[in-house]
Amino acid sequence: MNGIPSAVTVPVRPKAVQVLVTDDTLTVDLEDGRTIAVPIVWYPRLAYGTTEERANFRLAGGGYGIHWPDLDEDIGVEGLLLGLKSMESATSFEQWLARRKQAQAVATAEIVPA
Repeated sequence: MNGIPSAVTVPVRPKAVQVLVTDDTLTVDLEDGRTIAVPIVWYPRLAYGTTEERANFRLAGGGYGIHWPDLDEDIGVEGLLLGLKSMESATSFEQWLARRKQAQAVATAEIVPA
């Protein structure tokens, strides 16, 4: 039927309900039954995270986003659906990685007895 639709449709933004991060893949199960899987290399902070850091996430914004506090990483469900990779600049990531390595070196030095 041609013409103007009589009912306005409002897109429903899907929410994440479960997240799994492996060495290769970020997988997010959505409330509507879909599953999104993307390469972990799209999100370098996740790629450099440990298994424990990757497992420590919380659903943010009522499930519209995912936050990893140990990695200072936030990923939105909408961006995943659109196939968007991390938009962090190379400079920002290098600074984050340098701070991470420095913190690890300090932690290691504190563990080793003098």
